[in-house]
Amino acid sequence: MTSTSVKPNMLPPGLVSSLQDVLNKRGGGGDGDQSKDKVADSTQPSTSEPAQDPVDSSKPIVLVTNGDGIESPGLTYLVEALVRQGLYNVHVCAPQSDKSVSGHSVTIRETVSVSSAEINGATAYEVAGTPVDCVSLALSGALFSWSKPVLVISGINRGSSCGHHMLYSGVVAGAREALISGVPSLSISLNWRKDDSQENDFKDAVTVCLPLINAAIRDIEEGVFPKSCFLNIDIPSSPLSNKGFKITKQSTWRSTPSWQAVSANRYPAGHFMNSQQSLGIQLAQLGRDASAAGAARRVTTQRKNVEIESTGAAGKSDFERVKKYFRLEFVDKEQENKDEDLDFRALESGFVSVTPLSLSPHLELDTQTAASDWISSALQEQ
Repeated sequence: MTSTSVKPNMLPPGLVSSLQDVLNKRGGGGDGDQSKDKVADSTQPSTSEPAQDPVDSSKPIVLVTNGDGIESPGLTYLVEALVRQGLYNVHVCAPQSDKSVSGHSVTIRETVSVSSAEINGATAYEVAGTPVDCVSLALSGALFSWSKPVLVISGINRGSSCGHHMLYSGVVAGAREALISGVPSLSISLNWRKDDSQENDFKDAVTVCLPLINAAIRDIEEGVFPKSCFLNIDIPSSPLSNKGFKITKQSTWRSTPSWQAVSANRYPAGHFMNSQQSLGIQLAQLGRDASAAGAARRVTTQRKNVEIESTGAAGKSDFERVKKYFRLEFVDKEQENKDEDLDFRALESGFVSVTPLSLSPHLELDTQTAASDWISSALQEQ
């Protein structure tokens, strides 16, 4: 017996009674009690079961997420290529909007909405959360009917994820979350150049990384893929002109953060967001303000005889408060370190940088060696 998806207490009692009468008349007197049971059942909460998506058990499952959002070209071209090969069951669980600098953040104590998305040949969902939310949810068994994929691919991200940018990167965090959950993973980024790169460069990036993805899936199934790390792959800005794959080490490189003061009149709240994001944040803030106001009223009611003396900023009215606005941008700078084995240096030199990342610094040397051996073997078999 399949469970219904009607939420509890959604039907008014009068409507339930009317429906019962109609069903009694259609079903005859003998079926009246059974009809009543059916209507009563429709008001019960539905069981929370994963979606029963069709899965070809003969094909390995690949989960794709990213940091730029589900409509980004990097994810779209990658998924299309994976589907076109016909080798895998491709599932997508990606952020609804751009979360590329969300780091390893998760959404907690708030409801996360999930909607189905249209990507030909793939089962896809968009999540109002971070890349880590997406991977965690997908691997939990609450969304998909399968237990776990053979590989999680996070990308293709717009902009490199070298050096300390890995700490900020949502696309890297998506792959890291998979490794934490015991699933092999790759994060992939394209070294996007603002004035030079074009959308078609993502297609070329897919062409470059697809053989490595296929090799990873093959070797995961054969048990020879490195188990203690995930691979962070950075593709040069001219993907098809790359000089080959190079195992690299994470550097300490990052762009320089630059905070700029902006005018409140020129840049009102929400200016840097699209209207939908701004409205959502405003509504969320209104909800929080209403909750806070309610809590404050309850506290005031409960403590009528308590006198509170406010001092400092807490005693200032809104008109007395100083409010300023700032905007953060990252500015690229020239790096002095010339070590060609570092991720950003190899990328600038035209190589596809492959940086193995483990969850423990104690495994760094072993991880580097295992990943280097695997890359060499995988590329020789292409």
